[in-house]
Amino acid sequence: MTESINHSRRSLFNRRKSVVIRPPWVREEVEFTDVCTRCSACITACETKIIFKGDGGFPEISFKDNECTFCAQCATICPEEKLFDLSQTPWQHQAVIQDNCLTFQGIWCQSCKDACEPRAIGFTLSVGQAPMPKIDTSLCTGCGACVAPCPSQAISIKQPE
Repeated sequence: MTESINHSRRSLFNRRKSVVIRPPWVREEVEFTDVCTRCSACITACETKIIFKGDGGFPEISFKDNECTFCAQCATICPEEKLFDLSQTPWQHQAVIQDNCLTFQGIWCQSCKDACEPRAIGFTLSVGQAPMPKIDTSLCTGCGACVAPCPSQAISIKQPE
C-alpha cells in the first residue's frame, strides 16, 4: 500500500509542463504522447524540415535551421484524426528574447527583425545605446523565423506562461 501511495505522489509531482514544442494544430486537450503513433508521417511531410524525432520517437519542433510556414502538411497527413484541429490557432508559442541578445551588450544587431515577416519584432531607439528589441505579442505567430538568424542564439520560441 505504501508503495502505491508513494508512486501516486511521484506521478503528481512529475507532471511538469513539457517545454517540447509539438507540431502546430495539436489539440490542446489531447495528451500528445497518448495519441501519436510515432509513424513519422509529419516528419516526412514537413516542407521546412523543422520536425524531428525527439524523446521516445515522438515528433518535436526545432527552429535552429528553419521556420514553420504553417503549410499544415504535418496535420493533414497524420493518420490520427483526433490529434490535430485545423480550425484552431496553430499554437500559442511566441518568440522570447533572452539576456544574451547582442543589443543588451551595446552591439547593433537587427537580424531577428529582418527575418520576421509579420513584423512582430521592433526596435526602440535610445540616445547613446543600441536599439533595444521588443516583441509585439499580438503579431508574433511563433513561426521561429527569428531563431536561426540570431548570431547569439538569444531567441527561443516558448509557450506563454
